[in-house]
Amino acid sequence: MPAPRIAIIAALPREIAGLVHGAHEDSKLRRHGVHLYHIEGAVVAAAGMGSSRATLALNAALQAEGIDLIISTGLAGACSSAIHAGEVVEATTVVEAKTGEHFQAFETETERVLVTTDVIAGMREKARLRDSYNAAIVDMEAATLARLALARGLRFRAIKGISDAHDFEMKSLSRFADARGHFRTGAFALHTALRPQSWSSAMRLGRDSNRALTRLWAELRAIVETAK
Repeated sequence: MPAPRIAIIAALPREIAGLVHGAHEDSKLRRHGVHLYHIEGAVVAAAGMGSSRATLALNAALQAEGIDLIISTGLAGACSSAIHAGEVVEATTVVEAKTGEHFQAFETETERVLVTTDVIAGMREKARLRDSYNAAIVDMEAATLARLALARGLRFRAIKGISDAHDFEMKSLSRFADARGHFRTGAFALHTALRPQSWSSAMRLGRDSNRALTRLWAELRAIVETAK
């Protein structure tokens, strides 16, 4: 297998599952909550949500020699009504909400700003980010990865599947993140099962996330194939 040129970094194992199907996982890293796979042309890693976990995933991926492009991927929320759930969106600019830092990403005809925050954004936060930064989408890792890519002189792209529209609201999703930044799916499922009023929103989120991920994996495969 040729040396990989791309490091693809997501937050959750679910976000890379279709991309790494059949690939061997590094069992030693998994003990530390890092899921890392080698596929032809790329290293793919997920270590949890947030800045510190994204840093951990990237450092693990960069143990492979020859990486010249970092792609921040996975699911993100829409801040703009022009962005729809189930779509795949590539950011042109990434902003760190905490510091106001701006990072240039991939140049396209349509300007799309991705803002990184340290919590899962609900409707009010999405609206604030849209008003403050002209945000199109929001995530929790891209700005950290952009900063690290710049420091290492590597190219950077942020390509996200959209799990939820700008007007989608589901209370308290952040409470289901564990200490390693992984989503406690079982706890979320139990919480939702006991609250029938949230069933419709949960099913909508699941459907839209699955549609977005299917499209996202196809796009990432095409990028990796072109880079070989």
